[in-house]
Amino acid sequence: MQKFVPLEAPEPFAVLGLPVHLLNDYAGWLVSCAQQQQGCHVVTLNAEMTMAAEQNLPLATIIRQADLVIPDGAGIVLYLKLYGRSTQRCPGIELAELLLREFGRSPSLGTVAFFGGKPGVTQQAAEKLQARMPGLAIAITQHGYLTADDTPRFLQMLKETQPRLILVGLGVPRQEFWIAEHRHLCPNAIWIGVGGSFDIWAGVKTRAPGWLRDNHLEWVYRLYQEPWRWRRMLALPQFAWRSLVYRVTQGHA
Repeated sequence: MQKFVPLEAPEPFAVLGLPVHLLNDYAGWLVSCAQQQQGCHVVTLNAEMTMAAEQNLPLATIIRQADLVIPDGAGIVLYLKLYGRSTQRCPGIELAELLLREFGRSPSLGTVAFFGGKPGVTQQAAEKLQARMPGLAIAITQHGYLTADDTPRFLQMLKETQPRLILVGLGVPRQEFWIAEHRHLCPNAIWIGVGGSFDIWAGVKTRAPGWLRDNHLEWVYRLYQEPWRWRRMLALPQFAWRSLVYRVTQGHA
């Protein structure tokens, strides 16, 4: 019988009143969850989501109730540095890929489900990933443009299939609300909101070059690809200002 090691408890640290969990190995912790069939909701927190949560209390509640909140954005990492907590940025797309590789290497972990993206994109992403990871069992691929009539059928498929890793790419905050509402259907699964990751895996879009990512400038490349995001990018200077004010007036929450 396989012996499971008790999971290390993630250390929560407050970022503008929201938790970020500090761990040495996020992927390893989630693989342990999968091995022990322990369900988990992962939130990939960045500055934009943090500022949105200040105006959207239901979103803030979901973030606080998540089992694992990872430092996805450069702003979160810099905020932690203000408090002397050094950690590496953990982009959601990279964490999801690490988990997909592990599920491909260890079929006993279970199957995977993809939900989100435009019609055809999710299936294309699945095919390209399976070409790279031959053992990966993707049981469900469903685009994010479901009609009201189609939704019950999809939810029933999730319930019957019971995938152990469910990646939801509906954008923030829609994906977070969707996971919170439907997580009970697959209580032993790892649920992660992955934003536009399906587009990248499918080859529809590309990620920023490594040197931009390494210098916390991936947001510049995203703005170049999607100029319509400029209003949302205003959250970045707002987050920086709020972080400094919070540091001076409230200190460590």
